[in-house]
Amino acid sequence: MILVTGGTGLLGSHLLYELSLYTVPVRAIYRNPKRIERVRALFEFYDQEKGFERFEQIEWVEGDILDIPSLENALNQVTHVYHCGGMVSFASRDFKQVMKINREGTANVVNCCLALNIHKLCYVSSTAAIGYTEKGQTDESILWKNGPDVSGYSVSKYSAEKEVWRGIEEGLNAVMVNPCVIFGPGNWDETSLAIFRSVAKGLKFYTPGANSIVDARDVARIMVKLMQSDIHSERFLCTGENITFRELTTRIALRLGKTPPTIQTPRWLAGFGWRIAATLSLFTGKKPAITKDTVASAYKTIQYNSSKVKQATGLEFTSLDDTIDNAIQGQLK
Repeated sequence: MILVTGGTGLLGSHLLYELSLYTVPVRAIYRNPKRIERVRALFEFYDQEKGFERFEQIEWVEGDILDIPSLENALNQVTHVYHCGGMVSFASRDFKQVMKINREGTANVVNCCLALNIHKLCYVSSTAAIGYTEKGQTDESILWKNGPDVSGYSVSKYSAEKEVWRGIEEGLNAVMVNPCVIFGPGNWDETSLAIFRSVAKGLKFYTPGANSIVDARDVARIMVKLMQSDIHSERFLCTGENITFRELTTRIALRLGKTPPTIQTPRWLAGFGWRIAATLSLFTGKKPAITKDTVASAYKTIQYNSSKVKQATGLEFTSLDDTIDNAIQGQLK
């Protein structure tokens, strides 16, 4: 029996679809029952004939990684765990909650896996938990370092990784993946897919930074491959194509039939923007559209090396153009 936490998220739902290709029973934790319908829609998007049938094979249990009794209940008779559950936020006001969910929640999963003798755990970390050189290059060997430009989210994922490493020291059989920005069919109003909504509305500005984009299908396949292998006590960057933000928004715009952005945003203007957004959020109660951390990321250029995971799994990454097309065609409401 397999358990998936965070199964209603972008990556988690793709992982469930990938696992449905196998005969092993799969159980998934949920908190909001409405989000389960998005998973069903994703299955039917990928397989119109048998998608619903495959979706029905999943056993859904209500639970929360912060609620140990519900977590223990979900782990009943489980042998393998994929821990995708977590919170992504770069708003400073969410720091305590992000730390609680990402670090404490992961600690709970690790402790339960140890107590119940789970055979293997796969934890979804992030590139945010890996460091980089002064030239902006990185691989799994580069240690994370705290600093003034490090986001609270980065701190939370690094702290969560430490919980997994602690579990490994205590005898847990575990492996970790560190994906970058993930694209796939999903809701354009959430997390990494928000860029599609911005471009669709007619984005005119771009920032000079660069990052990497990975297909949700690729990360799911890599996770399953690693869990089926004898590999343990390792972490793997899951990063597709390294690309500048200008080129990325240009490719998305052209596929949406929109005019690509042509104006580079000055750093001072972006700084002014996040301060205004922060002030407005105090009055509206809504999360700011941009934050100090997202601005810092937008002006940072990082080059990721994913050769380790390619060698370990033999898998190649989907082309970015195909990934963008898939995200556009599979937009979920």
